[in-house]
Amino acid sequence: MDVLVTGAYGRCGTALIDHLHDDDAYDFTYYNRSDRPDDHPYGGYDTIVGNVTDGEKLRAASEDRDAMVHMAAYPYTDGDWTDVLEPNIVGAYNALEAAREEEVETFVFLSTNHVMGKYEIEHAPELYSRDYSLLVDHTDPVRPDSYYGASKSFGEDLARYYVEEFEYPKHVYSLRVGTVNMPEYDHPYGNAESGVDDGDFERGSPEYERAVARMKCTWQSRRDFAHQVECCLEDDNVEYGTFYGVSDNQRRWFDLEHARSLIDYNPQDDGDEWDEPPA
Repeated sequence: MDVLVTGAYGRCGTALIDHLHDDDAYDFTYYNRSDRPDDHPYGGYDTIVGNVTDGEKLRAASEDRDAMVHMAAYPYTDGDWTDVLEPNIVGAYNALEAAREEEVETFVFLSTNHVMGKYEIEHAPELYSRDYSLLVDHTDPVRPDSYYGASKSFGEDLARYYVEEFEYPKHVYSLRVGTVNMPEYDHPYGNAESGVDDGDFERGSPEYERAVARMKCTWQSRRDFAHQVECCLEDDNVEYGTFYGVSDNQRRWFDLEHARSLIDYNPQDDGDEWDEPPA
């Protein structure tokens, strides 16, 4: 399967590289705003340097592909409308137009848990405890918490429109991803340890403990993320589906049964299996 990946060198794209690039079933090409030098840990891969705001270049990159994994976006909840307009709104349109015009069958759209972020704001911090009863599934109304979340909700809707209106893409998967980190922070203490390393707070502080509690809910390990994308690439039954992207965390407030039943998502990790960060 020939797969184009946009936004390839961020946290999620590098998880695909780590876990799927060497699989003989796939031939990956990476589309990113910049390449990496050959001596970089993610250097030396087949990369097209381009921006998703360049529709013509993205269309050319999509020629003869079987699938596109569209990850490129502005990813921060504190951004304003001008931050998300070009990369998230125009970029999603350009990616779907490229898939339509170049007859790309499978389109995996990287959405976000922030499409449903107001549920968290309403229920936190009690939501982070293991016995809290909230469970949000794909049928619940979207409640974005930011321009970023709203832009991803738009992308989900646009992707549904494309698969139902046009001949291509034939299969679309929107993944509402939780928290995926780079390898050094790929554990449920990752955001807390990152905060310590950045000097934001001290280990053991209330801020640290809150970051741990939240990530034990929202963590998606890099291997579970790559597995979920592979589930989408291998599926040929779903026309349009929205799926939550978290590991099998005991504290999660996002449903996984929909992903288990429709695309055979079988996550291996659980944030509550950790009681301290790695040595």
